[in-house]
Amino acid sequence: MEGTNDSTLTEFVLVGLSAHPKLQTVFFVLILWMYLMILLGNGVLISVIICDSHLHTPMYFFLCNLSFLDVCYTSSSVPLILASFLAVKKRVSFSGCMVQMFISFAMGATECMLLGIMALDRYVAICYPLRYPVIMSKGAYVAMTAVSWVTGLVDSVVQTALAMQLPFCANNVINHFVCEILAILKLACDDISINVISMTGSNLIVLVIPLLVISISYIFIVATILRIPSTEGKHKAFSTCSAHLTVVIIFYGTIFFMYAKPESKVSADSGSEDIIEALISLFYGVMTPMLNPLIYSLRNKDVKAAVKNILCRKHFSDGK
Repeated sequence: MEGTNDSTLTEFVLVGLSAHPKLQTVFFVLILWMYLMILLGNGVLISVIICDSHLHTPMYFFLCNLSFLDVCYTSSSVPLILASFLAVKKRVSFSGCMVQMFISFAMGATECMLLGIMALDRYVAICYPLRYPVIMSKGAYVAMTAVSWVTGLVDSVVQTALAMQLPFCANNVINHFVCEILAILKLACDDISINVISMTGSNLIVLVIPLLVISISYIFIVATILRIPSTEGKHKAFSTCSAHLTVVIIFYGTIFFMYAKPESKVSADSGSEDIIEALISLFYGVMTPMLNPLIYSLRNKDVKAAVKNILCRKHFSDGK
């Protein structure tokens, strides 16, 4: 552990898997492969949605933003994780740490809000199908997406600014892969009650409220689907929201498992506990963005058809 007597730090030291050097090579290859799959999968999905006019609808507009968020989120943290596995001294500057924390927090908060809005979109589409084009007009869904982005960015500005004002006079060692806000707050040697209150308010706005919106929306969606007389109609209605529901379960399930679990006490098994926590952290930060395009493409006939059309057009143009 590296200490400092000054309240102003110039750098942080990331611990990561320093205690398990043999695992670092395995994790480096695994994370690099997953990151490339994230860039490829989400990049293809964004390109398909932009290129195919049939996908210029509210649902795919939200999905395009979701893929862009996943690319930004992982790009703010994965390169730092990979570099930490290669570097002998896993150091990151104070300003670099704050920038990475700001981007990661902003993208995560925005994604929470966006998932809530996507649930509202499915609610209107299934419960009010005839009024859907009027309610979810272009002006409406663009404004809803803008609110998600602004909320996430403002929330991140507040949390990052409050963290930057804290004195770090005990040590500069972060027990994490990246500059994660809760890990950084543990290093402060001053009262962090304002930060705790602010984080509580943040969790209420970007976690609890969207989750309530999602839950209430799906209660009405399920009730509406159950009233559909035909089995085929029920299956078709449920298929339009099954991909979103799968993503929500993975996203929120991982978040609550990470942050809602009690703090583990120091014990002889602390090494294995660190590995488990590392795997959970990687699952939340890398696995979910990698699975999102797969979930939406494999379960979506429109996306599959759009990909086939683009490939056919490309083949036809190459043939000429």
